[in-house]
Amino acid sequence: MIQWRDPASLATLVLVPALAAFLAWSWRRRCRALARFVAAELLPAVAPDLGPRRRGVRAVLLCLALLLLAIALGGPMWGFRWQQVQRQGIDLIVAIDTSRSMLATDVKPNRLARAKLAVQDLLAQIGGDRVGLVAFAGSAFLQCPLTLDFGAFAQSLQAIDVGIIPRGGTNLAAAVDTSLAAFEGRQSQHQALVIITDGEDHGSDLDDAIGRATERGVKIYTVGIGTAEGELIPLAGGGFLKDRAGQVVKSRLDEATLRKIAERTGGAYLHATDTAFGLTELYRDYIAKMEKRELASTLERRFEHRFQWPLAAAFVLLLAEPLLGERRAPRRRAGGRRVLWWRRREPSHRRPAATAPRPGEEEAA
Repeated sequence: MIQWRDPASLATLVLVPALAAFLAWSWRRRCRALARFVAAELLPAVAPDLGPRRRGVRAVLLCLALLLLAIALGGPMWGFRWQQVQRQGIDLIVAIDTSRSMLATDVKPNRLARAKLAVQDLLAQIGGDRVGLVAFAGSAFLQCPLTLDFGAFAQSLQAIDVGIIPRGGTNLAAAVDTSLAAFEGRQSQHQALVIITDGEDHGSDLDDAIGRATERGVKIYTVGIGTAEGELIPLAGGGFLKDRAGQVVKSRLDEATLRKIAERTGGAYLHATDTAFGLTELYRDYIAKMEKRELASTLERRFEHRFQWPLAAAFVLLLAEPLLGERRAPRRRAGGRRVLWWRRREPSHRRPAATAPRPGEEEAA
C-alpha cells in the first residue's frame, strides 16, 4: 500500500492534462500555419526530413515527465521498518482563569476566548513536550493531566468556560498548588507553569504558594490579559455584573501581582494585547530553551521514502526529449552520399533517356 508524505501536492497532477491540451493546441496551430505557407503535396519537397511522429513522441515524453514530477512531489512511500523513537521534552502546565472577569471585552472577543485561541496556537509549537491544563476561579481543577495526546488536550481546552468552577472569584494560590500537584516527580528543571489571568487575586495565601513553587524550582510564567483601565463585565442575560452594594464591577489588569509571581520563581511576565498575545513567543524565547528529559520511548513504523524513483525517471525523460529532435536523419547511399527519402527512387518517366553518340564521337572512341 502506497502512503503519501504530502497528499495535497498531488493536486499538481491537473497540470498534466493542461500541458497535453496546450501541446495539442500548439501542434494544430503549427499545422495550420504550415498549410498556409505551402501546399500539402509540396511538403515532402520543401521539408523532406520533417518527422511528425517525433514531435508526438516528444510531447508524450514531456507529459510523462510532468506526471512523474507531480508524483515525486507527493512523496510516495511504501515498505517500512521498525524504529525505536525516544521523545524528549518538558512538562508544561497551562492554567487559565475562568472567573467572570474573563468575560470582559477589553480584549476581543473577550479575555477567555482570546486566551483559548492563543493556547491553541501554542499547541503547534510545543513539539514533543507533555502538556496539561488547569482551570481555576475561586478554586482550581485539573482539566487535563500531563499528556502527549494533543487531541485530548484540545478537547479539554474547548470545554473550558466561565462557570466551569462553581466557586467564584480568582484564587491564584489554588492555581499554583493544583499545577504543582499535577507535575510528576521533583524534576523541576524540566517543568514550567504558564498562568493566563487578569491578575485580580481574591485569595489570601498567594505568597505561600509562590514559596512552594520556588522551593520546588518550578518557573512560573504569567500572562496578563486585559487593560489597566479595566472593562465592565457583561452578563449573559444583558447588563453588567454588580457587587453586593449594587455598583457596577469594572475588572482591571493587576500587573504588579503577576510580575511578582514571575520574578520570584525565575519566570517571566507577558502582557497580552489584541494584536499580539505573545504566548508562542514566550514559549520560543523561554520555555523551549529549558533542559529536556526523555518522556517516552516507543517502537514506531517508519515508511521508506520512494520519491527518488519517479524523480530520476522524470529527469531522464527531460534529458531525452531535446535530444530526440523533430527531424529524421537523412538516408545515405552505399557510397556515403546522403539521399533524401523522397529522391530514393525516381520514376522511370523522369529518368534521362539514353542519347546516341554524335558523329565523330564513335570514331574518336
